[in-house]
Amino acid sequence: MQCYDSGDYNAALDKALDLAAYADFAARAEEAKARGKRRGIGISSYVEACGIAPSAAVGQLGGGVGLWESAQVRFNPTGNVQVFTGTHSHGQGHETTFAQLVCDQLGVPIENIEVIHGDTAKTQFGMGTYGSRSLAVGGVAIAKACEKLIAKGKKIAAHALEAAEGDIEFADGSFAVAGTDKAMSIGEVAFNAYVPHSYPEGVEPGFDENAFFDPTNFSFPAGTHICEVEVDPDTGGVEIIKYSAVDDFGKLVNPMIVEGQVHGGIAHGVGQALLEACRYDSDGQLITASFMDYTMPRADNLPSFDVDYAPTHPPDNPLGVKGCGEAGAIGAPPAVINAIANALGVKHIDMPATSESVWRAAQSAAQA
Repeated sequence: MQCYDSGDYNAALDKALDLAAYADFAARAEEAKARGKRRGIGISSYVEACGIAPSAAVGQLGGGVGLWESAQVRFNPTGNVQVFTGTHSHGQGHETTFAQLVCDQLGVPIENIEVIHGDTAKTQFGMGTYGSRSLAVGGVAIAKACEKLIAKGKKIAAHALEAAEGDIEFADGSFAVAGTDKAMSIGEVAFNAYVPHSYPEGVEPGFDENAFFDPTNFSFPAGTHICEVEVDPDTGGVEIIKYSAVDDFGKLVNPMIVEGQVHGGIAHGVGQALLEACRYDSDGQLITASFMDYTMPRADNLPSFDVDYAPTHPPDNPLGVKGCGEAGAIGAPPAVINAIANALGVKHIDMPATSESVWRAAQSAAQA
């Protein structure tokens, strides 16, 4: 049995209600009614299990593989860094986020860091990218490899600076003897590692480390999404007027990338709620098999999103991060459908809530 790692669900709800100006909704609904429209507001609060691992829990569920993740961080003699990861990017911005992790931890300029993935001739065996596991599992493996490099770097710096290893401190890319001005940059330590003319006994040359991470728990992002719509009862047309989202993803390594993923997830969720469906004819032939027939959300179906966060610290994750990729797609469909139901005064409407189905629901509600 797994326990939720962390969360402040009331904080996310309260923040979302403020962001959506929920207290003033009644006045906006009256103004819309005077124009012959129907305003509705829908709330969706969720908790998600992602950061797919840990091996022990997955094994209990019948999984036939372990779901750890691997990483290697390798310094070249020139001071450039290569990061090999078992996860794979397909648009989430791993190259930036993983490079930021290494930059922050090792103090190496981000332009000197190369992230390599998806090449089985170079990378270790990995478990891939799904279930928002890349940063929460793969990112921690990278961080652990960096920690090993720092530990080895202290041995090399202590020998070169003629100090005890316990007196070496590391910060901002520099190994320094505590209380003195004697220091070496991590680039100098890397060079010493590959040119070991004067080297500590028992330490192997080279400056690269491997690491694996198998978490003890899943990651549990949570949040509240609020959608406000305006429905035209005469045509069944639905316009999303305002969309507010407050999520708990733990620590945000790159807020801009996270916000982009939230935006994309909400767009997917709106598409599911209003537009997208697999349709078959009476012979079982799929008739929405191309993008000429399958309706996807476009820019004019979406408002600007109001996005904010209510982060908590997950105790089971050394980086303090949680997954974020699916959050928008989880929160959006019920928020949109709840808003339409609220506008029409009905209890239920099937997805996708097309103009025809919304019009029929509006007519039934008017006759009730």
